[in-house]
Amino acid sequence: MRLYSMPSSGNSYKVRLLLSLLGRDCPTFDVEYETTALDTAKAEGRLPFGKAPVLELDDGRLLPESNAILNWLGEGTDFVPADPFTRAEMLSWMFWEQNQHEGVVAVRAALLYYPQRRHLATPERLAELLDRGHALLQVMEDRLAAQDWLVGDKASVADICLYGYTCTAGTRGGFDMSRFPAINAWLDRIAALPGYKALDA
Repeated sequence: MRLYSMPSSGNSYKVRLLLSLLGRDCPTFDVEYETTALDTAKAEGRLPFGKAPVLELDDGRLLPESNAILNWLGEGTDFVPADPFTRAEMLSWMFWEQNQHEGVVAVRAALLYYPQRRHLATPERLAELLDRGHALLQVMEDRLAAQDWLVGDKASVADICLYGYTCTAGTRGGFDMSRFPAINAWLDRIAALPGYKALDA
């Protein structure tokens, strides 16, 4: 098994993080944004949707999309709840992350972080994303003010999924994280999990 991973990407990071939390060794091939390695992986057909992350299984099958990989890796572990409703709740947060959170929080960070995208970072666009991002983070804040984890009574792949871009929402995205004490406490709880590794580890 091996992972095609974009080192700077929160989507790739969440897969690397879960692998680390599970204590699973997995060779990682870096395919950073706008690099020859990324072009080569695409040309070789290793990235079915044209982007990382992609998990290549031992039998050669390719599994793209970060949240699908999280769900596959988490199957049969404590990171996927046994209760059907709690598991469905977990998936709902993961769908929300890709449909809402990632398209705002991650996009604002990308506009500020990647030099190739800064020409798109107009004041109007950044202001819009800031307002929308704060509203989305408030959804998480409200949930985490009432319970330690997004679903159930322990960390699940929903938490790992949302951690990927929330952990850099302040430093890369410029969001005011002082507004969200429950999120900050949750970030600390994830960082305290055995096997935790930071984005740049």
